[in-house]
Amino acid sequence: MQEYLTAVGDALPYLLQGVLVTMSLVLGAMGLGLVLGVLLAVGLVYGPPHIRTPFKLYVWFFRGVPLLVLLFLFYFGLFTLVGINISAFTAAVIVLGLISAAYQSQIFRGGILSLPEGQLKAARALGMSDTKAIFFVILPQALRLSVPGWSNEYSIVLKDSAVAYALGVAEVMARAHFVASRTYQHLPLYFTAGVIFLILTYLGTKTLRVLEDKVRIPGYVR
Repeated sequence: MQEYLTAVGDALPYLLQGVLVTMSLVLGAMGLGLVLGVLLAVGLVYGPPHIRTPFKLYVWFFRGVPLLVLLFLFYFGLFTLVGINISAFTAAVIVLGLISAAYQSQIFRGGILSLPEGQLKAARALGMSDTKAIFFVILPQALRLSVPGWSNEYSIVLKDSAVAYALGVAEVMARAHFVASRTYQHLPLYFTAGVIFLILTYLGTKTLRVLEDKVRIPGYVR
């Protein structure tokens, strides 16, 4: 037991440095997923057939192919093929963001569809164009209703970020693996990495729960 505690104590500062990398991955991916997810959701709900079809294919593809396959496909395949020279960290953010966008689009799509159809008609009656009505009437409400689902997406992206170690990104899991492979203290180090992820999950979901309470629409029940 003393040996385990010593290994964890020696490695903990190094592992905690990886928290900044992990959270940068998560926030970058969530931000990219938010922007693309909103656009996808709007296109899926209000777009014409020639827009909805490729958007559906996008969602189907990025929800169906495993994360590790996509990381290798983009970093070692597509980016190299087109001559784009980016870091493993940037590639991981892009891939995680593209995947998150597919899932977030369904969260926002559900939020949009949960709103009464009469709101769009009322906005039209007031002289608003469909574009203005969607972005100034529909989306502000849909996004507020989507916060619980977005909180769940945060947990998923956080856990998926651990796979970025396969590209050499020095996040928490990569650092734990690096130390464990040299000290042979696999159990305590991987357990510590798991605890770190649990704490990050709790803090993130707690923060989003506070946000959910602040943006809740009074009197609205889904």
